[in-house]
Amino acid sequence: MASTLSDGELVARCRSGDQQAWADLVERFSRYVYAISVQAFRLSEADAEDVFQEVFARAYEHLDGLRDDAAVRPWLGQLTRRLCIDRLRSAARERPAGEEELERAGSDETMTMLEEALTVHEALAETPEHCREILDRFFARDESYRTIGDALELPAGTIASRISRCLARLRELLEGRTETGRPSSSR
Repeated sequence: MASTLSDGELVARCRSGDQQAWADLVERFSRYVYAISVQAFRLSEADAEDVFQEVFARAYEHLDGLRDDAAVRPWLGQLTRRLCIDRLRSAARERPAGEEELERAGSDETMTMLEEALTVHEALAETPEHCREILDRFFARDESYRTIGDALELPAGTIASRISRCLARLRELLEGRTETGRPSSSR
């Protein structure tokens, strides 16, 4: 059910005390928060887990302070960035580190790539299961048409046409998204 709710609707349910909505919110944004910590700021796994816990603890405590329920993703992203910088600064006090390391770790380019990856991931989750599987095998696992065809018991030519149709469906989903990354149509 959570996948059918917009970010704003999910936040509204959290505010009303719906514990399942809170679990769904954490699930929806867990990869995003963790990716910022690990990929953008290059935190160790232990530090990233600490930041992850702190982000969602603070979000739970301060959710009522969010001015626009639909802006929960950028709010969580900013909170994550601040906590990562605090973690890096704390580590820098223990060992010398240059300011350029902090700037490089939080580059806008990396953040843009993470945002785009999350948007694609969310759109992919809305495609039919056969599309998710075939696109995952081809793009993420780098399997050949033949390998995919053997696994799915289909001719290689069929795999090529299915990839094409599934990519077209994914493109439609991505083009229908708003700037916040949620579907633009109301559900």
